[in-house]
Formats: sequence, C-alpha cells, structure tokens
Amino acid sequence: MGHGGDVINELTTDHREVEEIFAQIEALPTGDKRRKSLADQATIELVRHSVAEEMYLYPAVRRWVPGGDAIADREIQDHAEAERTMKDLEGCRPDEARFDELMGRLMREIREHVTDEEHNLFPQLRQATTSEDLEQLGEKVRKAKKTAPTRPHPTAPDTPPANKLLAPGAGMVDRIRDALSGRGKTD
Repeated sequence: MGHGGDVINELTTDHREVEEIFAQIEALPTGDKRRKSLADQATIELVRHSVAEEMYLYPAVRRWVPGGDAIADREIQDHAEAERTMKDLEGCRPDEARFDELMGRLMREIREHVTDEEHNLFPQLRQATTSEDLEQLGEKVRKAKKTAPTRPHPTAPDTPPANKLLAPGAGMVDRIRDALSGRGKTD
C-alpha cells in the first residue's frame, strides 16, 4: 500500500501484489489453513483498492475519458460482483469445497477486471489527461486506501459523495475488528 507515482502505476502495483497472493493460494494444497489467511489478505487489499478506485479513479474516468460513464459503470459492476464473492468467501473455512469454488471465482473475476483495466481503461485515461492529473489522482488513491474498509460491504454506496463520507468510518471499524481478531496477519 502506498507505492508512489501516478494513479496508473499505483493501481498496477496493487494488481501485481494481489496476483502474488493468488499465486501463493494456488500453490498450497486444498484445505490448507494458510489459504484462508491469504484469502483474507487478498480481500483486505482488494477492498481498499476498489474503494479508492470508486472514490477517485472512476469519477476521473467519467470526467476525462470519452464514454467514461459507461466504462465507470461497468467497472463498478465488476467490483460489486467481486465484493459479493468476497463476502461469501469470508464465511468459509479453507477445508470446505465452497471455499475453493469461491476462491476460483474471485480469482477469475479479478483477473478479468485487471486485464480490462490495464489494457483498456488505463491507456484511455493516460491519453485523456495530463501526467499532473494522474500524479494527483495517485496521491488521492494512496490516502483513500489508508482509511478504506478492509472487509467487503456489498450494500455500501459505491459512488461519490456517499462512498467518500461512509468509507472512512467503515474502514475504522474494520481495522479495529481486524486488530482484535488477528485477521490479515500472516501465520
């Protein structure tokens, strides 16, 4: 979290970190308890990343990219589907068959979303705006990730201004819950 650089560099680095967590999960045998800890780590990173995108990236896409409303709406829909999957995954033990099913679904959803962002959205955004705008967005995204929720909240608002008002409070509650439960800590 907090890698530096413009928004595209920041978010691409996040993508690589989540992919690394996915690779670690895939390398472990089915039922291994470490898979749950890694799934929690992936969820934490994905939720913070998604909230920051919804707060700052997608409004910028709507503003600067031709056809940006439709693009942002599709990206937000992708987030909603992944968030529902993460919420379902949250209640599963790693030795349940459903855990593997949901983890596989989440990986597919995220990998498709990442490919679309990196091959379509990011190049369009880079072309439609200035490097200064991208740097400023990067800083806003980094700040948002620091206070963003760490657990899926599928019914929470995903567009400004409501998401900007509610996300920090939900994030604080999530981080307290995580600290008390040890969630997101490596074993």
